[in-house]
Amino acid sequence: MLNTRQKTLRRFWYATVAVETLKDGPKPFKLLGQEIALFLDKDGEPAALEDRCCHRTAKLSKGWINNGNIVCGYHGWEYDRDGKLVMIPQFPFEQAVPNARAKTFHAKQRYGYVWVCLDEPLADIPDLTYEDDPAFRRIHQFYDRWETSSLRLMENSFDNAHFAFVHKGTFGDIKQPKPEKYEISETDYGFVAETIVTVRNPPAAARITGTTEPTTRRIMRNAWYLPFCRTMDMTYPSGLRHVIFNCATPIDDGAIQLVQILYRNDREEDCSTQELIAWDKAIIEEDREMLEATDPDAIVDMSRKIEMHMPSDRPGMLMRNRLLALLKAQGETEIPR
Repeated sequence: MLNTRQKTLRRFWYATVAVETLKDGPKPFKLLGQEIALFLDKDGEPAALEDRCCHRTAKLSKGWINNGNIVCGYHGWEYDRDGKLVMIPQFPFEQAVPNARAKTFHAKQRYGYVWVCLDEPLADIPDLTYEDDPAFRRIHQFYDRWETSSLRLMENSFDNAHFAFVHKGTFGDIKQPKPEKYEISETDYGFVAETIVTVRNPPAAARITGTTEPTTRRIMRNAWYLPFCRTMDMTYPSGLRHVIFNCATPIDDGAIQLVQILYRNDREEDCSTQELIAWDKAIIEEDREMLEATDPDAIVDMSRKIEMHMPSDRPGMLMRNRLLALLKAQGETEIPR
């Protein structure tokens, strides 16, 4: 599916850059092929404008911030958070500034990131209950560009059949190619997949899982949020919960910005942030190598792949059907195959 051709996808929220990175000035970002300039206004709230000055089309992200306004680095034209042109330094003081604007987009901060929606939102940002639960700590694990598609990443996230093979170098057991349970329940926002699987527990994972046993049993409740967010809530027999949240933000038709946040119901002294990042980094790099070797848009093109209606294939089929139904309901004229 070519994301940039589906106007409906512009009506969802996507994580872009960490709020913290904007404290030293504006930053560029490409979302669904749209170049945007992100900055913080005078109240410290994020704003998003088209990354083009009205004057000579220079990138606003090359400029700087003045009292919460973004200043173009070419000729000093200045815009407020609503895109209104408020200053032309070459004009005499008494000369009125023309009624000109840069195009604006919806922007707000959540979970430490700036989220952007390019058109009128169809749904809100997923509500993560762990965020306000004092039993959990939040760790920003990854912020990486992948050469794949958002839907491909989402499909893979719910495919337990690949564990034994793709992750044989970390936790996968090649003698255990399928979970003992896999149940899917559709929701208004996507679906929830509940699964149980026994995996290897190497020494490097002992503090992650809370046990030194050679294997451990994962009870997982995974939620998909249309179109490209998901949570993977893993509970280990030790009582530890390892909750991963991803937003596979579409940069264009062949690349994503992968945001991954981890929530844990333990303390730094129980398992350090560095250990948690290193363990999941090894796993996600195994996924990355495989996904970047697949066709990014093939998930919706049934002429290019074979679905065997196995439990592990059902999430991808549901994603495809739900997305196509959504596009059709929104009156899209170019529906993917």
